[in-house]
Formats: sequence, C-alpha cells, structure tokens
Amino acid sequence: MEIKKKLIGLTLEQLRGVAAETGLPQFSARQMARWLYEKRVCSVDEMTDLSKAGRERLAASYCVGRTAPKLCSRSTDGTAKYLFDGRGGRDIEAVMIPDSGRATLCVSSQAGCRMNCSFCMTGRQGFHGNLDAADIINQVLSIEESADLTNIVFMGMGEPMDNIDAVLSAIDILTAPWGLAWSPKRITVSSVGVLKNLRRLLDETKVHVAISVHSPFAQERASMMPAEKAYPVAGVMELLRHYDFAHQRRLSVEYTMFRGVNDSLRHADALARLIKGTSARVNLIRYHAIDSDDSRRPSSTATMETFRDRLNTLGVTATVRASRGEDIDAACGMLAGKNSTETNQP
Repeated sequence: MEIKKKLIGLTLEQLRGVAAETGLPQFSARQMARWLYEKRVCSVDEMTDLSKAGRERLAASYCVGRTAPKLCSRSTDGTAKYLFDGRGGRDIEAVMIPDSGRATLCVSSQAGCRMNCSFCMTGRQGFHGNLDAADIINQVLSIEESADLTNIVFMGMGEPMDNIDAVLSAIDILTAPWGLAWSPKRITVSSVGVLKNLRRLLDETKVHVAISVHSPFAQERASMMPAEKAYPVAGVMELLRHYDFAHQRRLSVEYTMFRGVNDSLRHADALARLIKGTSARVNLIRYHAIDSDDSRRPSSTATMETFRDRLNTLGVTATVRASRGEDIDAACGMLAGKNSTETNQP
C-alpha cells in the first residue's frame, strides 16, 4: 500500500512545489495553506475551492496528515498530557498547561534525545529519530485545546537544536501570515546550547530562547549534561551576549535544583557571574524524581527561595516555577516511558 505524503508541516514554498507536481495553479498553494492552518481541515476533500479534479490528483499522492493522540492524561490542576506516535517505536508527548488565562503547549521535537542528560527520563530512553515539521505541527493542531492555545514552548522530548531544520520549518508555519500567524513572542525554544544551530535560530527567528544550565560549574554540569563537553555553557553565554534580548525577545535560564548538589549560595553567585551581561531571567525548577530508584532529591522550598533571593540581590530576575501535573507524570518523557513499559510487559 502506497504511503501518502503529508501536507501539514509544509511551508508555502513547499506547497507551491506540491501544486506544480499535481497540476494545480500556483495560487492554490495559498488556498491549501489556508485550509491546513487557518481552517484546520482533516481531509483533502474539504478543500472545496480547489477543483474536484485537482483534489482528486492531490489526494492520490497526499493526505492532510493529521493524527489524533493515542492517549491523554489529565491532572487535577488542569494540565493535560498527550501521547502521539513518534519514531522508531517510541511515542512522543505534548503537554498543555493552563495558567491564569494562558494555555501553553509544550511540544516535542524528537523521539527520545541524543543529549543523555542524567536526570532526564527522555535521555534515558535513548534516541529513536527526529520528528519532521508535520509531527511537530500535528501536536499543535490535534489536541483538544488547540484553538485556545496562547503559547508554545519547544521543551518537550528531544533537543530542538539537534533537529534544527524541522524546528525552523515549524516556527515558520506557526508565525507566517499564511500559516497560523502567531507572534514570535508567543513561542519559546529551549536548548542545552548546540552552538551552530542555536546561532541559526537566533539569526532566522525572533522567538524567545531558554537555555538549560543546571550548574554554573563546567565539571559539575558535564557530570549531569554530557553536552557541556561539546558546547561549554560559558561559550553559549558568550554567544548570547551578542544578541538583543531587551526588546523583541526574551532570554531565560532553566535551572533544575537538586538537594545538596547545585543549590548552594556558591552556585547562585557563580550563576549570576555566568549570565552577567545577558539580561537572562532564571527559572528555578523543582526536580521530579524519575523513579523510586532515583537517588536525586528536589531542593526544599526554603532552599529554592533562598537561592532565588540571592540571585535577586545580585541583580538577576529569578522566580521559582510552580510544579504542574505531578500526578500524571508530567515531566518530559515520563508518560511515553511509562506507556512503553506497560505495553511491553508480558
């Protein structure tokens, strides 16, 4: 059986190529984009301003490509975690977080991850493949709250800068007037700091950027995040100092706090020195233990608040991020990992 190619995830230029391939006039590319991203249809037959013969030719090789989530878990705090088919037998996740009139969707960019951060469930699952732009956009279009979303963060499974072409295509679709027409200010992309591709993101988009730091000390960070060896965080911050984060875009630092590991005032002082000159805001994150055998423990609320206050005293805007969806394993990779484990049990 021939597998049809997906239309969602295609940019306007790529849709022009589809039009040429299927004998449709060039202006039909914008018509297709409108049906896909504005009207959000699920079938080619719904594109009624294309001729019937044109729809038949298009449908012979292409489908819209929307797929519903396989599973949804809902938290008592309103957080919803969706499970989708991914790559290489590994499912992927998207998490919708409601908060004071906002609805933020955390999307995945890979099935698994190559970065192998020791505290991350996704890293433990290994790498199973890159998602394409269709897989990313499908997470946005196919959840129940799609029409109500206010923000998107690329902080789900995978390292977005390790799949830069698909991520940039997805951002193009999200922000272009022929696509979803979102402001770039509604989008944040997280990264451990893959320098070459991070530079591309900064040069080619105006989205907000979040850098995963978790320790200001190189050796300590490398013990948790092997990417430090290839992309030292000091070099990442040096790159970021050359970009303007005071006006159209925002820079944030993600800092997960582990009890007795990276939560001392010495760490706070070093973190302030590390990000000096970047105008970065710091998000302090409570650690979610991966499983019962995980020896790491989250820092206490009092320790996190003391850490925050020290940063604020040093002129750094820092906040303690509220934990969401703990009752549904809402940390990245947990639902996919749990579902895979249950599926593979004899």
